[in-house]
Amino acid sequence: MATNPPVPPANPSKSEPHPLPHMGEEFGTAEKNLPPTKLVLIVIGVAVVVLAILAFILRAKPSASGSIDAVESVELIGQNSVLVAINVSLQGGEKTSFKMRSITATLDTGTETHEDEPASAVDADRYFQAFPTLKQKALPTLKIQTIEPGVKNQGTIIVSFPVTATGFASKKSLKVTLQAYGEPEPLVLVAP
Repeated sequence: MATNPPVPPANPSKSEPHPLPHMGEEFGTAEKNLPPTKLVLIVIGVAVVVLAILAFILRAKPSASGSIDAVESVELIGQNSVLVAINVSLQGGEKTSFKMRSITATLDTGTETHEDEPASAVDADRYFQAFPTLKQKALPTLKIQTIEPGVKNQGTIIVSFPVTATGFASKKSLKVTLQAYGEPEPLVLVAP
């Protein structure tokens, strides 16, 4: 006994749905396919905070540390400026050398900022002879050099700022900045 195959309906569109989905439904809309906007913004916000924390923790640090140990100043009479002797201590880091490139001193009076580079060793000796007050706590002149890992180095720099002794005494801050080769950030020492 042979069975006959089923007969398809005369009009398939009316009796059964079309087997292929509608093109608009297949690709959908952003509303149907993407996560909610609030969720996306929260995830992006958390990612930004995590990256900021990591950047802060892993930021490059100078391969040396240091401090300003003493500051002596003397007014240059009739010139409205001061000579300043600054004693600096530097400590090499644990692993790499600190190869100094430049030294600058910055005075912030609150209304003005002045910057100067240290006098040469020959000039520093002349200043010490002319102004014995500067020599009271002076160390050998700090030179631009390499500080090896674990090594401590101390020295004095002599700088000049165009302010009176009173203006220098009422300073907002005094900083010594040491730039080094291969260091992303300078080493900044602040006077106490």
